[in-house]
Parts: sequence; C-alpha cells; structure tokens
Amino acid sequence: MAVKLIKSDRVIQALKPGSQRLNDGGGLHLLPFANGMSHYWRLDYTFEGKRKTLSLGVYPKTGLAEARSKAEKAWASLAMGVNPSQERQAQRTAIQVSLEAEQRQQKGLPAIGTFEEVARRWFSVKKSQWMETYSSKVIRRLELHGFPQFGNLALSVITPKTVLAACRRVEDNDTLETAHRLREHCSSVFRFAIAEGADLRDPCQDIRDALKKPAVCHFGAVTNPDVLAEMLRAIDAYRGSLVVRTALQLATMLMVRPGELRLAKWDEFDLDNGLWYIPSMRMKRTKEEKENGQPHLVPLPKQAVGLLESLFMRTGSTGQTFPAEGRAGRFMSENTLNVALRAMGYASDEATAHGFRATARTMIVELLQFPESVVEMQLAHAVKDANGTAYNRTEFLKKRFEMMQAWADYLDDLRLGRSKIVHPVLPKFNPVSRRLQVNQLAA
Repeated sequence: MAVKLIKSDRVIQALKPGSQRLNDGGGLHLLPFANGMSHYWRLDYTFEGKRKTLSLGVYPKTGLAEARSKAEKAWASLAMGVNPSQERQAQRTAIQVSLEAEQRQQKGLPAIGTFEEVARRWFSVKKSQWMETYSSKVIRRLELHGFPQFGNLALSVITPKTVLAACRRVEDNDTLETAHRLREHCSSVFRFAIAEGADLRDPCQDIRDALKKPAVCHFGAVTNPDVLAEMLRAIDAYRGSLVVRTALQLATMLMVRPGELRLAKWDEFDLDNGLWYIPSMRMKRTKEEKENGQPHLVPLPKQAVGLLESLFMRTGSTGQTFPAEGRAGRFMSENTLNVALRAMGYASDEATAHGFRATARTMIVELLQFPESVVEMQLAHAVKDANGTAYNRTEFLKKRFEMMQAWADYLDDLRLGRSKIVHPVLPKFNPVSRRLQVNQLAA
C-alpha cells in the first residue's frame, strides 16, 4: 500500500513556514510546522466505515523511514480487522499497568487485579461495619492462609481447586472451623469483585461440600437439678476472693454472658429498684446495633441485690464491679470464672461460666414453665414475634421481673435442699421384644 511520494528527508528539511502537508501515499502524511516549529506525522485510515487519524510521531525524532515502518504496521493491523488506534491504546495501557505493578511491588503492595489487592479493598470497605475484634480475625485468616497460597494470582485464573487446596492445608492442622471461615471470606471477595463489574464466577461455591464439617461444640452446662444443687453449694463454699465468688453466684442467676458480667461498672446498677442496664456496646450485637442500640435490662432478684450490696462495700470506690485482684484499673480476667470452676473440680465439658445461660434457658422453660419467648428476650436473643419487639418490651417486662425472681428462688431452694418441684424422670426403658422371651419361658 506504500506509495512513497516523499523522495527523501531533504524534501522535509527544505520545508518553509506556511508549507502545505506532504502526502507520502496510503494515508501517511506530514503536517509541517504544526505547532510553529515541529512537523507531525499522521496516518488517515478508515475502520468500520469511519474516518480515523493515527499520530505516528514528530519529525525529526521520527524520521521518514520510521514513519513508513509505523504506517506499515498499522496497515497490517487493519488487514487483520484490528483498529490501530485501539491497539495502540491497549499497548499503552499494558505498559502503564506494568509500570504500576512494578511500582506497587517496590512498595510491597499487591499487583492490581490480584486476589490480595481485591481482598484488601473489600476488607477496607467492610471493616468499618465490624467490631475491631472481629475484623482483625478476618484479615489475619486471609494473611495466614489465603494470600500466601494464591494472593498473587488474578481472580480470573483462580479455580475451585485453588481455593480448596488452601482450605485443605488449614484442615490438616485440625482447624476445621477456620477452613470454613477462610472459604467464606474468599467467597465474599469474589462477590465483591463481581459487584464491581468483573466478569467472574465465585469458585468458592463449588467447594462448600468438599470441606470437613467441624463438630458442633456447646458450652458445658448443667441441666440436672441434683448436680446443679451440688454446684451451687460448691460455689457458696468457694475459698477464693469475694469478687470471684460473687461473680459466680450472679452468673448462675442473671443469665448474662461472662463478658457482660465481668466488665460491669457500678454506674450501670440501680440497687434501690433492682435494675441493671448493660450498655449496648457490651452486648453481642452488630457494630451498628452496638453504637445505636438500647441498653439491655437485667431485672435483679432480691438475692442478686443482696450480693451486690455486699460487694459494693468492697469495690464500689473503684467504679468497677469486678476489678482484677492486685491490678488497679483492670477488670477481672475473662478466664477467671472458668478457672474457679476447674478449681472446684468441674471439667470444661461439665460446666462453664457461659453454660449457666443454657442451664437457665433449659430449666426455666421446662421446670418453672415460663414462656420460651420471655426467656429468649432476657437472654438478649432475637425474639420471633408477629407483634414486633416493641410489643415484647412492654408486655414482657413484668414477666421478666417475675421470672428472674422465680429463678433465683428456685436456685435457693435447690441449694438448701427444699425444692418441691417434681423433676420429670423417664421410666426405665423396657423393649417390647422382651415379652417374647417371657412367653417362651412360660411355655
């Protein structure tokens, strides 16, 4: 296609200001003194019926021979159905991406479009919705188990097998729950990329059933009245500090989580009216609910008020209901109550501080016959109710006060051996097949 109408560079060098453009044929031409000084090479062409112009450089940096060479490459692209302008833009983009990737690598940052880069952007968006204690675990799992395995790969090349291999490595360390959490986090990253417009599918969905299921572990909890009575007496006889013994006694009757109890402050209590308002920030809620939710009311039975009155004489001046022993300004450790239970001879699968909630949940419903919905509300669980939670707050308040007092009274009766509640006991199992044996012997 090249016609080569421009004889040589001398023709270009002889140009004077005001000269007309020089055509070299095939759409290639030179614009003399386009900016008052330099000459610009241009290539006119038609692509998909539309007139296009491609810049090929500035003379003399781009000489006649080089301009023709660039024009020939453009014509070759056109012959293959490729737009030279788009091809050049793609090349420039690729170079820019390569430079940015090199710069990010020098700074220790993941390359754009890799799993780690997208995952960190996903995390930066989501972490503001989570409490720091949770968000730190999420990013730590990815940094330990995800990024080292496929963090440097583009999302488009990551297959179900890739993610499964990483999860299996975690399984090999007998941390099955972590393996499932890792898969969930990776799945969220892929869905985030898809929402941003990436043409992908989530490979994590395909390995859901390929992972081992972790065993469901419940907190050790006592539900046998006789065993509970013995435990209550053991707590009363506990020779540790008054703070720990009181915390154990309250844990059995108030149905709160250990963290809600041990971090209590005296300005949360109204002992005159038997009220304890636990701040929303300390409850097990979403970040938004923690920041904007209402405090959780715990009606205090008279037994709890008595215990707290005595404890106030000891720790009231600290502002902390359960301060750490010998560490001013610190709360009681999260392990203190469970350590005390172990010291009393109760193994972790027999009794835990958190398990007292399950004890109360089971026995209040089955033995004291209070509605399950009232118990669930006092446990600060979501209550399914057609009338809504606002109705529950008003209607259940009286019941909750009654229930908490009844539960504390029942615990007293158990401890003192005076409970008159008949506990249901299953009869000894007698399989009907034994009748055949009896008949055979009779015959």
